[in-house]
Amino acid sequence: MAHGIIVAPVLWAEGARVVIEVGIVGGTGYTGAELLRLLALHPGVRLRVLTSRAEAGKRADAWFPHLRGRVDLSFSAPDDDALSACQAVFFATPHATSMKLAPALIARGVRVIDLSADYRIRDAEVFKRWYAHDHASPELLEEAVYGLPEVNRDAIRSARLVAAAGCYPTATQLGFLPLIEAGLIDTSNLIADCKSGVSGAGREAKVASLFAEAADTLMAYGVAGHRHLPEIEQGLRRAANAPVRLTFVPHLTPMIRGIHATLYGTLRKTDVDLQALFEARYRDEPFVDVLPKGAHPETRSVRGSNLCRIAVHRPQGGATVVVLSAIDNLVKGAAGQAVQCFNLMFGFDERAALDTIPLAP
Repeated sequence: MAHGIIVAPVLWAEGARVVIEVGIVGGTGYTGAELLRLLALHPGVRLRVLTSRAEAGKRADAWFPHLRGRVDLSFSAPDDDALSACQAVFFATPHATSMKLAPALIARGVRVIDLSADYRIRDAEVFKRWYAHDHASPELLEEAVYGLPEVNRDAIRSARLVAAAGCYPTATQLGFLPLIEAGLIDTSNLIADCKSGVSGAGREAKVASLFAEAADTLMAYGVAGHRHLPEIEQGLRRAANAPVRLTFVPHLTPMIRGIHATLYGTLRKTDVDLQALFEARYRDEPFVDVLPKGAHPETRSVRGSNLCRIAVHRPQGGATVVVLSAIDNLVKGAAGQAVQCFNLMFGFDERAALDTIPLAP
């Protein structure tokens, strides 16, 4: 396959319906479970391969009982030939895994959607500084398309490799983008004060994620520097076409799902209708909901959905703008975002398998 050229895959057809055969590498974590839940509902997907070395031979619905009757696959050890028989492969793996495995699949015509950070940061040295790994396939960094559909929709459609945007970066960028694109805020002093549920730490056993440790408390972490910072700054720099300075402080909160970002900036002009600005920017976006003036989005209002709910405020009518942005970290912040990108890549309705109502209570 020539660099940057998409060769039409061989597709299954069921009646008049096109079906894409899909593989998932690393399907035992929370994002893998969400991918399975969403793709099992997708009318254009046949799940063909689900990999896990540790759980090879075990049925997915034994590992994730909520999938009983929906997913009948068993985990298998990763195998290039089996994965290459798919038209699309999702990587729901720890960092520094997909960069070793994805190149061979791409070379064989498979389109890859990576949920890890391996291809999000375009500079291999910056990646190494924040993730402590030499990049195994730096030649693909320039080609990889950053998977934030609200910014890169057209590029995602034709991509061979999509790096799905991270959870904190999604909530933060979607909140800041209308202001930055319009040149309305000082990009030298942005603040993102963000809270995440415990599922953002992954499914593996960690002391900090134990119920007795994470419940009934609130804790900031990564204040000196969090690995999502360069990803966020990279996206905001692109929007601003200028340097960006962001103070990003994440917090762990005693909830399972959700990210709430409270974003602060200083307005360069105060005579702009910010509500109208945000409504215009996201009017045609199926998964960004700009709330009415004066509203406050809650994480529970997006639970289980691919929605980002946003509200914009100017406290006391001053020069400080405050944007509130809420997402489900496992859906719009991970698996749902990846499926949204998949839909664009294969010509499905962008809302396929994602047009669901959030869960309540």
